[in-house]
Amino acid sequence: MKKNPVIAVALSGGVDSLVSGYLLKQKYKHVFGLHFITGYEKTSIDIQRLEQQLGFCVTCIDLSRAFEEKVIRYFIKTYLEGRTPNPCIICNKTIKFGTLLDHAIGMGADFLATGHYATIINSICCSDQKLSGAYLKKGKDPLKDQSYFLSLLSEDQLKKIIFPLAAMKKRDVKQYARSHNIAPLHPSESQDICFIHDNNFAKFIVEKQGTTPKHGDIIDIHNKIVGTHAGLHQFTIGQRRGINCPASEPYYVRSINMKENLLEVCFKKDLLQKEFLVKHINWNYSPRKIIKQVTTKIRYSHKGALSTLYMDNNCGRVVFDTPQNAVTPGQAAVFYKGDRVLGAGIIQ
Repeated sequence: MKKNPVIAVALSGGVDSLVSGYLLKQKYKHVFGLHFITGYEKTSIDIQRLEQQLGFCVTCIDLSRAFEEKVIRYFIKTYLEGRTPNPCIICNKTIKFGTLLDHAIGMGADFLATGHYATIINSICCSDQKLSGAYLKKGKDPLKDQSYFLSLLSEDQLKKIIFPLAAMKKRDVKQYARSHNIAPLHPSESQDICFIHDNNFAKFIVEKQGTTPKHGDIIDIHNKIVGTHAGLHQFTIGQRRGINCPASEPYYVRSINMKENLLEVCFKKDLLQKEFLVKHINWNYSPRKIIKQVTTKIRYSHKGALSTLYMDNNCGRVVFDTPQNAVTPGQAAVFYKGDRVLGAGIIQ
């Protein structure tokens, strides 16, 4: 890293981004802020309040067009294909560390910082002469670690990113904010899907598409019709709510057949799966034909399970040591060795 780098920091108005900006201002001479708009905000941010608290200039950038094209369209398309997308992962790759990073560099920044809880090991920023490039690791706080959501970032992107909160826990960040009179503009935690305010993704998709949902049959694992559904876009693998079919025990969604408009359900024990395919893998590691003792996470809330990864070009087959529950097409499978992210791909 050069002696006096220029650092841009993405500011949402929450405590994490504000503390990140404050920490950077103490360490670097040249820091400026960026607040970007997606077009789905409920309220606007008071830019002047951000500047007064942090002591540097903050610029507001309208990324609503890019957000619509790269995140919203992907979200809707994936659901309508019978898969379950993770829009946060796509937003991080294409918007925050894609379009926004390009804006930051265009404004003279050498790095873009955010308030994510994750760690980047970068040869540019450390003295380890044996290290080349950059790779991603978990953050210090196991309850807030966000490496899963950052797993599709390329090495070139990682080289340009700083996570000031990597070595901090959430409680420490809140305490730091209180002791330094840093008042977040958003007191509550950000929600999982920022563009759906009522948590009704099915309604959002219908309104965006302007179409009428197509009703169809619900079948069990024996192909017996047990009920009807009001549109496959309302469901995801492993879902229990909304099936509304009486049985000896609750039904869960097992598969979604868009071609025949069928929803297959099963009992919870039938959701277990030993292996699955993954494509479009982003590697942050030298891939091999067989990688053993890999911890694979199949969703953010998943603890991760030991597995073996069999590679064929950029496609992989994941075989768990122990079958796992509700492997969901469209979600990201993230591969870890200890705390290090080896890579990630999309579950098929």
